[in-house]
Amino acid sequence: MIGIFNAEDYDSILRLLAATGAGMLIGLNRDLSGKPTGTRTLGLVALGAALVSVVTTHVDGMRENPDALSRVVQGLIQGILTGIGFVGAGVVIRDRANLSVYGLTTAATVWVTAALGIACALAPWPFVGAGMAITLVLLLLAKPLDSLINRRRHQHRGYGHGSGGGETEVSLPPDGPQ
Repeated sequence: MIGIFNAEDYDSILRLLAATGAGMLIGLNRDLSGKPTGTRTLGLVALGAALVSVVTTHVDGMRENPDALSRVVQGLIQGILTGIGFVGAGVVIRDRANLSVYGLTTAATVWVTAALGIACALAPWPFVGAGMAITLVLLLLAKPLDSLINRRRHQHRGYGHGSGGGETEVSLPPDGPQ
């Protein structure tokens, strides 16, 4: 079995494993926060984005034609991120009674997980590490700041019913967006 893979194959397999691990790590954060997308879902999102990226760029003759490769990679990135945007939109909920929108952080997390999957497949490793680190910092450290801002906004304006933390909530004033 060892002899059937070359160095490029091992690199591709490592990139698929890295994408899966990145998605699962982000998913673990979401699972621990009780959110609807977790370890399995985000692991699969990142793996799927990486797998499509790796396979598409390894089509016979693709690497020998830089113009074609460039067009294919552009279309690949656009297709994955647009498609996953629709998946993320499925978790956004509008509460008209409270003039609030929930699920934006979950939707953004699904989207950035797909982007990290693409990065794992195509980008140099330092960009993958930086993207992963920034994502985890935002998910872990920005939540308390976000909750504080939301509480102060609700106290100051006197509308909406804050969730007290957790998923980011956007409240609209009673007259609609300004």
